[in-house]
Amino acid sequence: MTKYDKIFKSQKTSQESLSPEEAVAAIAVVTAIADSSIEDVDAESLAGILWEFEVFEEYSEDETTEIVDRLIGIVEDEGLGPLFNAAKASLSDELVLDGFAAGVIVLLDEEELTISNQKQPYLKKLQEALELEDEEAEEIIKEVIAAFQEAEDEEYADDEDETIAVESYNQQAYKSPLGNFTVPIPVDSHQGGKIQSQEGVVGFSDDFGTLLRIDYYPLPPDQIEEIESVGQEEYFQSILVDKYVPQAIFANIPDAKVEFTEYLEDTLEGAYYVLVNMPKGSTISKQENNGTAIRLDAYRGLLTFISGEFLYIVSSQRSFFNGETPGSFEEEAENIKDNILEFVETIEFT
Repeated sequence: MTKYDKIFKSQKTSQESLSPEEAVAAIAVVTAIADSSIEDVDAESLAGILWEFEVFEEYSEDETTEIVDRLIGIVEDEGLGPLFNAAKASLSDELVLDGFAAGVIVLLDEEELTISNQKQPYLKKLQEALELEDEEAEEIIKEVIAAFQEAEDEEYADDEDETIAVESYNQQAYKSPLGNFTVPIPVDSHQGGKIQSQEGVVGFSDDFGTLLRIDYYPLPPDQIEEIESVGQEEYFQSILVDKYVPQAIFANIPDAKVEFTEYLEDTLEGAYYVLVNMPKGSTISKQENNGTAIRLDAYRGLLTFISGEFLYIVSSQRSFFNGETPGSFEEEAENIKDNILEFVETIEFT
């Protein structure tokens, strides 16, 4: 008899009825108690984890906590095996993967982003009990780890940047700390508008996929000499295609690719434009049924030019929602370029 037979080989089933959503929560509760005790389970923390799942989007945090408390009560009265059997019987086919994901999240070491060797035997037993193939289980584990990694990355980025909600910003225009430009704020507080800034860059975003960003760099004398030597088109191409895009985009989105380039000789006294295809590279994510967040596909247009004594790179993102199909690269490039140029027209350079 193995350690987990009392859970996965129990012949008893709880008389308490469970909804499919409660069945997902029950697997999380069983997993949390399997190698510890009921007293060690923090119902509020466990409910907080579950509340991130799409299946609980209709529930408040308090309601989710009440569900967890009720499930813990069933374990106290009847044991882990009866609760697991009730959960398995109540779990709809669509939510089996969510149930496994709930177990994975409970077992995951959030600092190391791994599941320890000590917890692997339980996870394997859970997989077998839910009748999942190895490939299905491995994919869920990868998605859960990726979601935690993404959350860490976003938290780190938030620490690095100064992020201000538009409604908390007391001006209608943003002024660069170096005094080289002023721009009306292009996002709305009612749509979750935010301003993110750090030295040399400011970004404007909202909850609907808008991203407008201005990177700016003072031009030292040696760069001006290089422009005069190689010409503006070659210089802009080297800055944007050979340096900026690989460092700012390719380093974070390995599958990204430059799909379109264009030198605009008569625009802004010379400008260079590129369109980058970014699979799963949007700043906007969608929530999967198993609770993991997957970034949307997106295109990013970037325009570089010189104004005064500064080099600028202005970019705009287009995210694709709900299976939206993009047009041709040429069409998308033109539309995003027009959006950037309209934005640039609102910037007052000093």
